[in-house]
Amino acid sequence: MPTIMNDDRVETGITPGAEQGGFRDVLAANHARRGKPPLHLVDMSMQERTEIAQRLGLPKFRVSQLANHYFNRLSTDTDTFSDFPLTMRQQAAEVFFPRLIEAVTQQVADNGMTIKTLWKLFDGARIESVLMRYPKRTTLCISSQVGCGMGCPFCATGQLGLTRNMSTGEILEQVRIAAAMVRDGQMAGGPGRLSNVVFMGMGEPMGNYKSVLSAIRQMSAQPPEGFGISARNITVSTVGVVPGIRKLIAEKIPVRLAVSLHAPSDTLRDELVPMNRRFNTEQVLDAAHDYYVASKRRVSIEYALMRGINDQAEHAHLLAKRLNHYGDNWVHVNPIPLNPIEGSPWTASEPEDERQFLNILHKAGIAATLRDTRGSDIDGACGQLAAKTTTKQQPQD
Repeated sequence: MPTIMNDDRVETGITPGAEQGGFRDVLAANHARRGKPPLHLVDMSMQERTEIAQRLGLPKFRVSQLANHYFNRLSTDTDTFSDFPLTMRQQAAEVFFPRLIEAVTQQVADNGMTIKTLWKLFDGARIESVLMRYPKRTTLCISSQVGCGMGCPFCATGQLGLTRNMSTGEILEQVRIAAAMVRDGQMAGGPGRLSNVVFMGMGEPMGNYKSVLSAIRQMSAQPPEGFGISARNITVSTVGVVPGIRKLIAEKIPVRLAVSLHAPSDTLRDELVPMNRRFNTEQVLDAAHDYYVASKRRVSIEYALMRGINDQAEHAHLLAKRLNHYGDNWVHVNPIPLNPIEGSPWTASEPEDERQFLNILHKAGIAATLRDTRGSDIDGACGQLAAKTTTKQQPQD
């Protein structure tokens, strides 16, 4: 049986109403030539898995075995499935576990506690994930789109444009492989367990809502239906796609919401986050607060500090005022020292400005922690490694 190709489950990644005009999402030049990823076990419903297995002559319980190997044993190597018929292993691998991602290169930082991987997808596209080990947790930062259409000028991924959305299978393969690496002691600190996942890699998760939500459900389900990662340890980051936030509220899944605000006023945020012209700061903060009220989980406010742009006392005071408008203790602000991209005019704040920014928030009663930047000695900013590789692949005039 040939590899099964995905149908219409992978969305285009174009936000409704954004195909033309001032709110057009930025598309990479080669987006139209991209096909859809092969269908993977995790892209299929249980009924679809069973029907496909039956066409192969496999009883239903074999599907449960495959799912157990994938989610519980973190393996797609059917040659090692001793409980599976020898004559059916290769065909099962081709149909249920097509290779969706392949490591191109890895960069190691922070004495082996950070591993950044550049992945090649089935169509040659490049995405990134970052595995980070801390004293009490191990976190994986994953991508949900190839590139990004949000167009934030200080972001390496934003400069790539949006090529396409990723399938649920492509998203979850990042998780499975990382979980196996941690389990097998392939990073500093010895064997352990992947405990946290953050959608803060390449792409806007709300622009690929269907696949992202499917991935979240399967990450948080217990084996053999999922990886058993608590939904409370999964974070979904957005630049402020308000309809997506409101859809996530309705799901009633206790994931943490992170909003990439980066500016306290519409005038400044219009420049830094083009999506603000569609959903302004008031709409974004209203939706974020509604998420807090519904989930009882504090929202993370991500704020990349840029020298002389958004890092002065006036910005901190206005941010505190905007957040305190909704009451106490509903957010945690993460000021992030900018990891500049090569050749960019956007640079990191001075240390004294970072300290002043934090102090102003603290005095206003707002919980805030300067983000621990990982990978500063490698291509740490999301999209930097992929951008370098993509640039090298461009044809020369």
